[in-house]
Amino acid sequence: MDIKEISRLKEEMCEIGYRIQNNGFVAANDGNITVKIDEGQYLVTPTGASKGYMKPGMISIVNEEGEILDGLFKPSSEFKVHLCVYKHRPDARSVIHTHPPIATAYAVAGIPLDKYFLPEGICGIGSVPIVPYAIPGSQELADSMIPYLKDHNALLLENHGAVTVGNSLSEAYFKTETLEYSAKIMLLTSLIGRSHELPKEEIDKLLTRIREENPKLVHPGYRKYNSI
Repeated sequence: MDIKEISRLKEEMCEIGYRIQNNGFVAANDGNITVKIDEGQYLVTPTGASKGYMKPGMISIVNEEGEILDGLFKPSSEFKVHLCVYKHRPDARSVIHTHPPIATAYAVAGIPLDKYFLPEGICGIGSVPIVPYAIPGSQELADSMIPYLKDHNALLLENHGAVTVGNSLSEAYFKTETLEYSAKIMLLTSLIGRSHELPKEEIDKLLTRIREENPKLVHPGYRKYNSI
């Protein structure tokens, strides 16, 4: 990837960092963002830095061993988690880890987001499972995600937060927004005391339309009904 495109991606990562902070998806210096730029090379946000105040010069290029190829700032301590996603999802170009409050509350409660209420949620992220707890940033956490990566674009990390996967940086971010919005709707319907899931037939219609518009699209996350 050429220098101009890398510079553009760094600027975009700073914009996404501001958005996740401004939207309350992270607090203090929480969260991390990565982008795969070449085979074995990744743009990684710095550890211990507020994502809302990042500058492009704070983002390093890192290899699969976690070694800095270009940059002055130590990369995120949770890079192992991101690297695990890239190894097991060849289609992934970006990974975002956040702590969106409502979605994280479900992660703490051990409740997966597997209610198919809204077309946007079905098309955007599908079902969202709970990954068993492991220490943040550890290889154990990365390994605990492996069974879920093939079939899901968004994961809840038990007692921790969320991970979203996209084939671009913007797509990974939009999945974070969709995840928190879906969690909010699920919470509100539980408070109301009534809800109505879309039936399998309607879900299949949505998936058929997605495939017609983009036959090459890899869109996991529908194991509940074995729709794909």
